[in-house]
Amino acid sequence: MSTAPIVISCGEPAGIGPEIAVAAWAALRDEIPLQWIGDPRHLPADTPSDFPVCASDFGAPRTPGIPNPLHAQGVIDAIAGGVDMVMTGQARAICTAPIHKAALKDGADFPYPGHTEYLAALADDVPVVMMLACDALRVVPATIHIPLAEVPVQLTARLLTDTALITARALKRDFGIAAPRIAVAGLNPHAGEDGKMGLEEIEMITPVITALRAQGLDIFGPLSADTMFHPAARSRYDAALCMYHDQALIPIKTLDFSGGVNVTLGLPFIRTSPDHGTAFDIAGTGAADATSMIAALRMAAKMADARAA
Repeated sequence: MSTAPIVISCGEPAGIGPEIAVAAWAALRDEIPLQWIGDPRHLPADTPSDFPVCASDFGAPRTPGIPNPLHAQGVIDAIAGGVDMVMTGQARAICTAPIHKAALKDGADFPYPGHTEYLAALADDVPVVMMLACDALRVVPATIHIPLAEVPVQLTARLLTDTALITARALKRDFGIAAPRIAVAGLNPHAGEDGKMGLEEIEMITPVITALRAQGLDIFGPLSADTMFHPAARSRYDAALCMYHDQALIPIKTLDFSGGVNVTLGLPFIRTSPDHGTAFDIAGTGAADATSMIAALRMAAKMADARAA
């Protein structure tokens, strides 16, 4: 196993990112080498002196709960710097604390919808897939942050095929699953019920599954989404490919709200993130829960070990 650290990009300084980074390091310091990138002034006052910092001057102190556009470029540079550390072998993975997209847009005209798109751009615009994962479940939404009315338009055979292939490759490379099993949800209630509740399953989803099975993938469906997330059903697959955001995220957040991890599949480097936002309402109060950050760091370490094996 590599002794290189996992690097944590600071995220939005006014949120809980600095607090959960310190708390996660305290929990994992004897387990996983870590390195935090950010402005030391933004760390909690009681941060231990040996907390590992790659220091950067963001130009202004932190006010918990109130984002400062002056911090925007520093936040962006911390992400890019962390990626560079991983790509050059100085770190073995990056774990990103939550960002506040409006502050980045206001302060630095950040052109990306979020972390995932920026990371893909840093990797020369490789196709990527979002996975949410916990011990009980891995889910991949084929479409993400779009209105529900647009899902049938955006959902194409090419998108489903690419998403399934990227997921299968990542399950092998990053999770050490030699023969990954992928379950596919239907788009409509009861997976269309033989065309009575929609034709997408018959006309698009089933042909994609058939073609992928012909390529050797262990993939099956389409399944009725309301019956594919109970324990017995989950035991049959390693990841669930869902059609839209809430279809994927509701079951995992119900199963493990605090321990879910956001993973970007398809990148040439490993990236995980806690599955929550900046939590401005509790920043600086001491109420932040580092469970998801700890889970994200542990998952990053396991993924790095799997790639190195």
